[in-house]
Amino acid sequence: MGWKASIMCAGAIGAGASCSTGTNMPTATAPQTGGVVQAPALPGAPGTSSRDRVYTADQTSNTVSVIDAGTNTLLGTIALGDARPNVLGALYNKQIDVHGLGFSPDGTLLSVISVTSNAVTIIETATNRVRGTLYVGRAPHEGFFRPDGRELWVAVRGEGYVSVIDPVALRETRRIPTSDGVAMVIFRPDGRYAFVNSSRTAALDVVDTRTYEIVRRIPMPSKFSPNLAASPDGQELWLTLKDVGKTVIVDAQSFAVLGTLDTGPVTNHVNFVTTVSERLAYVTVGGENVVKVYRRNGASPTLVATIPVSDMPHGLWPSADNRTVYVGQENADSVAVIDVATQRVTRQIPVGQAPQALVFVANAVPTGAGTANLTRQNVGLRIERRRLPVPGAAGAKGKAVIRSLGPIDVVEIALRDAPSGAMLDVYAVQNDAAPFGRVVKLAHLMVRNDGTAEVAAQLRFFDSGFSTVVLVPVGQIPVGATTSSAAMSVNIVALAGHCAMH
Repeated sequence: MGWKASIMCAGAIGAGASCSTGTNMPTATAPQTGGVVQAPALPGAPGTSSRDRVYTADQTSNTVSVIDAGTNTLLGTIALGDARPNVLGALYNKQIDVHGLGFSPDGTLLSVISVTSNAVTIIETATNRVRGTLYVGRAPHEGFFRPDGRELWVAVRGEGYVSVIDPVALRETRRIPTSDGVAMVIFRPDGRYAFVNSSRTAALDVVDTRTYEIVRRIPMPSKFSPNLAASPDGQELWLTLKDVGKTVIVDAQSFAVLGTLDTGPVTNHVNFVTTVSERLAYVTVGGENVVKVYRRNGASPTLVATIPVSDMPHGLWPSADNRTVYVGQENADSVAVIDVATQRVTRQIPVGQAPQALVFVANAVPTGAGTANLTRQNVGLRIERRRLPVPGAAGAKGKAVIRSLGPIDVVEIALRDAPSGAMLDVYAVQNDAAPFGRVVKLAHLMVRNDGTAEVAAQLRFFDSGFSTVVLVPVGQIPVGATTSSAAMSVNIVALAGHCAMH
């Protein structure tokens, strides 16, 4: 694919690499429920095969993409709702903003969280069939099964509690009050404690799974944590802080904060790879379009690789055999496949639109092809990206993502490090440079105190001869613009990015 990694130690870092500093490394992993070893895992799991699946939650197309992990090919999508913009209406009863994923320890069930429709959907992995849907409180974000598989815990971010669900009966059995803005739940591998982070409270809650009580509230450096993961040896918990570009390392036994890494702007998700010679953590950094790889070493992890990927890496998960890491690329509608031995991207797999969470599920399809009930909803539609200069702010970063939705296109604009309070107008323009020719105004935006701004508009962009997007000070028009397109229909819409910082 022509991708290169910046390797920070001598040679590749995989099994048998000479740059290892790990000691007392476990050499085998114990089977989990049903005899299936799920990732993240210790060394010793069976090799990846076509019985295994990679899933992405595709927020714009409202699908779950299904990838054959043995061949790294897209099998199709599970359509849980209509693709945008056809998601509104008085009788609409499908899912909106498919976002979070979890799976049962035996690999037979996939849980899917849809943020805007407040839904928890259970899917049978062997058949891709929806077993049922339960509606919980406002804006659930992520959910995961206990290691014994008996309960599914869902973070209800809009109401500040964890919903505990019986995944067989599909009913809520209790609620665990937590910090405001609870974002995700992950369990220590032994199942003794659950860790719950927050999108609105600078704290990490530790929950005793026997009593369902919070036993520790650990202060965090900022209020916005979208993701966390527990290492397969049960020793460490890593959680990301998207708003400040950091990753915090917590001792999963004593609950002490071990250290904080400056991982980079828009730090998204984290997960682990453990080989016979290495203990590694992978972190997606959306503001730099890279995956950073750290050697785990308690309070002093070492950066060993920086892997370029496509636009806005988001969810990631390793294979159970620790040979591959899969990365969802939100603004590229694809999944990058990273080879752990070389720390390079070896393949790009097209998926549904705007993938968010991503999971690897071992033995998801024990027999058969596992292709029943699949569609290809909004796979392979056009998507392009443009860098946007911000007037009067050389250090600011602006970007437009232009995505076909079929009959119409959506233009999503995001700014970072822009001057606080700046007011700008957004135009679609005919030419890449001045004179810009035919133009249409898309939106007006104002930069927040933290230097960020987002807005989105729907219009027929590609078919109308527009080539790019420009920002101008409020009240001005692009240089050399003509206004013959003033009557063109433009709809301002809400951004679907529920992992955004606002």
